[in-house]
Amino acid sequence: MAKHLDEQVTAFRNRPLDAGPYAFVWVDALTQKVREGGRIINVHALIAVGVNADGHREILGLDVATAEDGAGWLAFLRSLIARGLSGVQLVLSDAHMGLVNAIGATLPGASWQRCRTHYARALLSQVPKSAQPWVATLLRTVFEQPDTDAVQAQMRHVLDALEAKFPKAAAHLDAAQGDVLAFTAFPREIWRQIWSNNPQKRLNKEIRRRTDVVGIFPDRTALIRLVGAVLAEQNDEWTEVRRYMGLDLLAKARLHSIESEIDDTVLPTELTA
Repeated sequence: MAKHLDEQVTAFRNRPLDAGPYAFVWVDALTQKVREGGRIINVHALIAVGVNADGHREILGLDVATAEDGAGWLAFLRSLIARGLSGVQLVLSDAHMGLVNAIGATLPGASWQRCRTHYARALLSQVPKSAQPWVATLLRTVFEQPDTDAVQAQMRHVLDALEAKFPKAAAHLDAAQGDVLAFTAFPREIWRQIWSNNPQKRLNKEIRRRTDVVGIFPDRTALIRLVGAVLAEQNDEWTEVRRYMGLDLLAKARLHSIESEIDDTVLPTELTA
């Protein structure tokens, strides 16, 4: 049974990624315990999910790395590209070690959206506990704005308010705002879907529900077997449900991205005259 399952999981993990372009990609890592060399060690299951050209979510890849560092992420993203990952406009994740550099090295045309939920926790660690509810509410107002200009204006207001009471927190937010607000380069209708890693967290919860039963895996192969089977099953379910993003919104996102690239390009004098 294990051999048969291994064959299925291997085929799933190595299949061509031919349903692209994959405009939006979520990546995350799950820490799991395995026995290796007579010891129990932590390894990291690297998982990627994307929205394909049909608007459905799709499991793109799974790998296991010893360390959640740049080398592990770099190898993982390169393997996805080798299998056909293309057209990525935005990668969403937590601030994993080395991940941002790996994204820049492998997906130079893509932006990085730092998960707003996880960033909020990082920001709250910069202020006293008594002030955390106020800071959390203040930050939340940035994401409640109706358009990009309003988001930017509210961010400036939040920075000014923080600067007056907690300069360290203000500097922290100022340094991160470009990554936290990357979603504003895309249509307003999909902001809620692309400003956090929460969709990935729901998938992780289902994986952990299965892996917690095992506790400690006898080796990496057993870990890949179980997690890969869960992901393959989830992938099949996603193909049967309604689209995660409408085709009109995906087309609008692509147009939005093209317009942003044009805005960032210095046009020749004869074209601007």
